[in-house]
Amino acid sequence: MSVYDYAIASPAEHLIEDILTMIQEKDAGQPEFHQAVKEVLTSLEPTIDKHPEFVKAKIYERIVIPDRVLMFRVPWVDDNGDVQINRGFRVQFNNAIGPYKGGLRLHPSVNLGIIKFLGFEQVFKNALTTLPMGGGKGGSDFDPKGKSDMEVMRFCQAFMLELYRHIGPDVDVPAGDIGVGGREIGYLYGQYKKIVNQHACVLTGKGLEYGGSLIRPEATGYGAVYFAAEMLATRHKDIKGTVSAVSASGNVAQYTVEKLLQLGGKVITLSDSNGTIVDEEGIDQEKLNFVLELKNVRRGRIVEYADRYNALYYPNKNVWDVIRQEGLAVDLAFPSAHENEIDGQNAAALVKNGCYCVSEGANMPSTLEAIEIFLDNNVLYGPAKAANAGGVATSGLEMSQNSMRLSWSREEVDQRLHGIMKSIHRSCLEAAETYGKKGNYLVGANIAGFVKVANAMLAYGIV
Repeated sequence: MSVYDYAIASPAEHLIEDILTMIQEKDAGQPEFHQAVKEVLTSLEPTIDKHPEFVKAKIYERIVIPDRVLMFRVPWVDDNGDVQINRGFRVQFNNAIGPYKGGLRLHPSVNLGIIKFLGFEQVFKNALTTLPMGGGKGGSDFDPKGKSDMEVMRFCQAFMLELYRHIGPDVDVPAGDIGVGGREIGYLYGQYKKIVNQHACVLTGKGLEYGGSLIRPEATGYGAVYFAAEMLATRHKDIKGTVSAVSASGNVAQYTVEKLLQLGGKVITLSDSNGTIVDEEGIDQEKLNFVLELKNVRRGRIVEYADRYNALYYPNKNVWDVIRQEGLAVDLAFPSAHENEIDGQNAAALVKNGCYCVSEGANMPSTLEAIEIFLDNNVLYGPAKAANAGGVATSGLEMSQNSMRLSWSREEVDQRLHGIMKSIHRSCLEAAETYGKKGNYLVGANIAGFVKVANAMLAYGIV
């Protein structure tokens, strides 16, 4: 029986179905959150018989409800002197093993359901890192695209004017996510420091000049590649000589490409919200440097890459649609854009075109149907909470450096990141085998993260 089959056959399935029904009723209009809960809970079925203590203490019911949800208005003034209003969110989902930790997303699509799904995923991802971090997430429906630096600054300052009350180095330590890079973190931290009159590790992804960590910008992309390399090693394969498809062209995608190049791989795609480029010759380091300048400095569109390097450009299409429609052959896939970017049709096309490994750089980029297709076709599938945990792991390392008032070298941070990704891979495999799902990284990641958090919740009693 598939991990997504729901025919009632056991008390475990009864329990899971009851919780899913509760979520549908009490959290209506939050499809992304429903999807995340469904994916996790169905894969936790093997734990129910082994852990009656979790059932008795209603850990399964409790873990899908956040500790608290914060929602607030963010008024700010644009360059024309007009007042603008956005909605701000922070969901502090679970702090059983450490302070809440998770990024801030600035994007028009942000709503409560998306922030809850991200916070829920973060709980298990952070547990996998081996570092003492709980799970949370936040953001706003503010769109930094097309805004001046002064407008972004005024928004960030207004956002922090409310958020500062709810965060702290031992309470909640946000970071960046979509739409929040070094510029935004600087404005947010500057406002926090002004309000509380102290330097404290309340944000990660900071600039090196004021407490940031080397390798932090690279960490999510590097980690996704390290995880893919570990998966490939189980089949006596490696990155060298492979052809990869990478979606997006922001921070995660950029450094996924860089690490793939360092390990001897070839990358042929990148994208943004306007379209996709396909470069059959491969994106080398010189071309990647152009992308870094294009996206991080000029904040331009990926079509400029196509114009400069005579690559194919597909307007208004994502990478996976292009691969499906053009029949592009790739060995590895690194979805690095956003949730649900790979649907069932795209997953089937990837399998048909020879893809045998998927390592998720974005959060929940594959639909439930796509995941099932990967698993049914023996594709090495690295779920986001494991494969992209390198970013938050290095945020945890930044917190450690801040606490000790020191800075580690680039080599030391990268070595620690690599070690953490190896540990996450090992934990996933061990949990999958222990609970009867050998080789299933999805089940292994969910169970390994869940059991750690559940045991902590159990130790605290009913709180």
